[in-house]
Amino acid sequence: MKKTVLPSGLRIVTEAIPTTRSAALGIWVGIGSRDETPSLHGASHFLEHLLFKGTHKRTALEISSEIEAVGGETNAFTTKEYTCYYARVLDADLSLAVDVLVDAVADSILEPAAVETERGVILEEIAMHEDEPGDEVHDVFAEAIYGDSPLGRLISGTPESITPMTRDQINRFYRRHYRAPEIVIAAAGNLDHSAVVRMVRKALAGTPLDTGPADSAAPRATDKRVRTRKAANVVVHRDTEQAHIVLGGVGIGRHDERRFALGVLNNVLGGGMSSRLFQEIREKRGLAYSVYSYASQYADSGVVGVYAGCAPAKSGEVLSLIRAELARVTADGITPEELIRGKGMAKGSYVLNLEDSGSRMSRLAKSELLHGDLMSVDELLARVDAVTVDEVNAVARDLFAQPLSLAVVGPFDEGELNDW
Repeated sequence: MKKTVLPSGLRIVTEAIPTTRSAALGIWVGIGSRDETPSLHGASHFLEHLLFKGTHKRTALEISSEIEAVGGETNAFTTKEYTCYYARVLDADLSLAVDVLVDAVADSILEPAAVETERGVILEEIAMHEDEPGDEVHDVFAEAIYGDSPLGRLISGTPESITPMTRDQINRFYRRHYRAPEIVIAAAGNLDHSAVVRMVRKALAGTPLDTGPADSAAPRATDKRVRTRKAANVVVHRDTEQAHIVLGGVGIGRHDERRFALGVLNNVLGGGMSSRLFQEIREKRGLAYSVYSYASQYADSGVVGVYAGCAPAKSGEVLSLIRAELARVTADGITPEELIRGKGMAKGSYVLNLEDSGSRMSRLAKSELLHGDLMSVDELLARVDAVTVDEVNAVARDLFAQPLSLAVVGPFDEGELNDW
């Protein structure tokens, strides 16, 4: 694993995997929906769509066809704290992928016609998301925790924010935030680091990302302080056959030393078929097909939650069982046997998720962009092995003894939750 920092501040990190015949490339930008003002709500996601729609060198069709002509694939995604543009190709075609992807991210022209076309696409995407209540409930849960602050808002924006957004607003957001010091280019596969650096330098030549000192990043557009609200119940009425429930609260940030203990706790509580929640709710009682716990971590905050999808008539019973299990782990903690199993799941997940070049590339980029360093696999496994029962129990008390928020999507009105 090697790293080069260009004079502009842009970082290039690679991992050579000589046994593969593929290469994965990602351009990761440390800008997401959390960096948007209310009037620009959804701009990061809007921009993600637009950067594949044409540059000074290529049309939208040429961007996609050049990669697909060699059997490769490209895509992108936006989160609350970063945006990623990625490609996966044969190792011999990595230089092509670098040239195409860097061109798209660094030198997009944002044609007005493309803005209008993608506006319609995004509005359809938002509508489609609302037709997926199992996904929507997690957004409702984020709103219950963070309210209308940036971490509580939809990554995609809303029809009310996307419809009036202009091309000039998006372009200003693009040029203000897509600066070299905010960008990590990561690659993994059958490659040579020096060769990748040369490819990137060549692709960047003449683009806006080719110049500027390392300290030229624009200040964040929004107040980055975390704002949470008091525990709340939020209900979204949908005429669905299932009720979708998330119960949880404020978690911990990605730099918190307790994150390894939380990972073990999450596995014990609802991380697999042997977990407490799965056994209690699905295996013993058959009340839900899907039930699990999860933890999402941001730079300085996070959420922990338990999800279940069940028949509406069973919602009260399922919620009672979830509350009882959280109360039990808070009061009594986990057992030594559960600690061993939770550690094993965590370690296996870390290693098995690194079996392809795309996963290796993502790990490299996230480590550099979000943590500023790269912990080796052996170091990660050692950190998990060092977790104790007392540490897991302390995290359980810290997180689940607090007042919890409830998000529900289903055929209910808010008043009906009083009976739960």
